Amino acid sequence: MSLPEKAFPVTWDQFHRDARALAWRLSAHKDQWKAIVCITRGGLVPAAVIARELGIRVLETVCVASYHDYKDQGEMQVLKEISPALRENEGADVLIVDDLTDTGKTAAVVRAMLPKAHFAAMYAKPMGRPLVDTFVTEVSQDTWIFFPWDMGFTFQKPIAEGQFG
Repeated sequence: MSLPEKAFPVTWDQFHRDARALAWRLSAHKDQWKAIVCITRGGLVPAAVIARELGIRVLETVCVASYHDYKDQGEMQVLKEISPALRENEGADVLIVDDLTDTGKTAAVVRAMLPKAHFAAMYAKPMGRPLVDTFVTEVSQDTWIFFPWDMGFTFQKPIAEGQFG
């Protein structure tokens, strides 16, 4: 894997703070949703935090695969659909949660399943931003977000010495 031009590493502490910030932004509407549908795998952790913070007990997954080698986005594959019960009313009482909306391709697939659902993501890039109703942080399209589950603890060179060199 070649390293990106811009990197945005996210620690577990920061991820948890951002998930709680997203829950806070959603809290005014918490009584609107009967369930959370998280987009796996990245949406699992923020969905758990948001479910706790908003008191939502029903969580479901929709499994969409798109990043096949962590470099190139391949064809979209729906590995697990959303249950019919949550698809009633086109998802008007469902909150969709994901960690990131990047190109918007995954979001578009899930939006088609639940067109009236509220879509929340922790992080948004410009191409995916129009498909998200609520998010915490926007990063540039050429930034790669390193999530805590993708990283180990290693020495980091000072910026002056070159971030990746």
